[in-house]
Amino acid sequence: MPIRHPEHNEIDKEIKVANSKSIKRKKIAETNRLTSVGTTGQVIMHFVVGGFALLCIIPFIFITIISLTSEASILANGYSFLPEKWSIEAYQSVIILGRQLWISLYNSVFVTLVGTATSVLICVLFSYAIFRPDYKFRRFFTFVSFFTMLFGGGLVPTVVVCKNLLGMSNNYWALIIPMLVNPFNIIVMRSFFQSSIPFELIEAARVDGAGEFRTLFGIVTPIAKPGIATIALLNMLAYWNEWFIPQLYITDDKLVPLQYLLVKLQTTARLMAANSGRAGAEIRNMPSENLRMALCVIIVIPIAFAYPFFQRYIVAGLTVGSVKG
Repeated sequence: MPIRHPEHNEIDKEIKVANSKSIKRKKIAETNRLTSVGTTGQVIMHFVVGGFALLCIIPFIFITIISLTSEASILANGYSFLPEKWSIEAYQSVIILGRQLWISLYNSVFVTLVGTATSVLICVLFSYAIFRPDYKFRRFFTFVSFFTMLFGGGLVPTVVVCKNLLGMSNNYWALIIPMLVNPFNIIVMRSFFQSSIPFELIEAARVDGAGEFRTLFGIVTPIAKPGIATIALLNMLAYWNEWFIPQLYITDDKLVPLQYLLVKLQTTARLMAANSGRAGAEIRNMPSENLRMALCVIIVIPIAFAYPFFQRYIVAGLTVGSVKG
């Protein structure tokens, strides 16, 4: 057997490295060719994305401007981006609400946090069960969750059951339980598990002696963080923006959330406007249009701060499975 000279081995190594680099360059060039667009295309894409961003931001800017417009200017000229007279009377009226505003803010934050955490936990447990191919009843429970997306029990039976049978009236459970299980989120989470969690990983964990809860919370959940973050954001928005359920089950002012407080203030403003002749001067002069917008601004700001915390997980979720190798 001929003995190769050490220099030959070095040359072979250099050739392999050069070939490897060449292959990588070709792959990068091919990827750039498939994903690149011309300058005109980039400009169009920037305009489209920028226009969409403006459509999302302009309404909030508009309601902020209206909240800082005097009531007399709104009644005389209507809504405008350039009001005739600026005023902070709406925010002064909000301050007059005093203790009730802080109570409602606490109620909204408490219900949103507890409801979101509990709802996400139930969604993950349910969707993980129907995702497992080795679970015997997964088709049945998938059908049950899908069926409730199409057909419901109706408003009156639901209210009767919640109030009379379950006793959910004038307590926090009345604000949390009706929205605890969302079939749409369950289906979305199951699809995320199917696309990002290989079943072989679960089988390997079982071989290593991991139990079901250890497998779910120690192996599956860290991989599924983008999907869980997306579901958490959807649940958080649903709980934060809900006002109809409090209207059905809450009569105690100590349990009124912010959104229901806004609805009650709108109703009160209309009632005061209809009976302004019999109302006192302070009530007649209380703003209504800009007060409503000021409350909208106060309601939007807290939930807007939640988006940056979920953004990186949502972006990661969009790219799951898009890169191989």
